[in-house]
Amino acid sequence: MKHHAQSQMNELSSAAKSLSQALLSLETADEVKRFLEDLCTPAEIEAMVDRWRVAQLLDRGYSYREIREMTEVSVTTTGRVARYLEMGTGGYRTVLDRLGSNPNE
Repeated sequence: MKHHAQSQMNELSSAAKSLSQALLSLETADEVKRFLEDLCTPAEIEAMVDRWRVAQLLDRGYSYREIREMTEVSVTTTGRVARYLEMGTGGYRTVLDRLGSNPNE
């Protein structure tokens, strides 16, 4: 049974790498948008958009309360984004540093 679980983890890791490669192959913001619209439900896209906007606003120094008022995103989600921004894998930070943190871009 342990071997089966390890095999599933390897398959998931391989599939995640394949998805990362697929995203990397996209060349324009429109291509990314269209791919995400095919891949995700509208609710999933909305959740990702909310998290990204929160990350940008946190990076600009807004408080949880201000973010809640501006975005209607829950304080729980804002806290989760803040944790990943501070202690995650660095994905948010990489993109924030490359693109800047203007939530309207």
